[in-house]
Amino acid sequence: MTVEIWHNPRCSKSRAAKAALDEAGVEYTERRYLDDPPTADELDAVLKRIGAEPWDVARLNEPVAKELGLKDLERDRARWIEIMAANPVLIQRPIVLNGETAVVARDDASVRGALDGR
Repeated sequence: MTVEIWHNPRCSKSRAAKAALDEAGVEYTERRYLDDPPTADELDAVLKRIGAEPWDVARLNEPVAKELGLKDLERDRARWIEIMAANPVLIQRPIVLNGETAVVARDDASVRGALDGR
């Protein structure tokens, strides 16, 4: 099982997801996505694995989201992905990737779902 977590260590939800992985005894790769942002292609691939559109996982209350007017921005997938890749703070966290599965793991049940491949 190849597991990766995209997270922000300053976020309580990210720390909780990481702790859940540790408790499960799972080996994983940690990606601090604010320091090592995904490319647009990586983000697109992860969104496909999640089964979501970029606006579904965008952090619209971030100051940069307000500056860019994201709430009113046309729903153009490629444009949103480019904006989020250039401003990774807009990406909801944490994201747990396991094989072909990826989930926004905001609670323990989501982490377990990612580990179970759902």
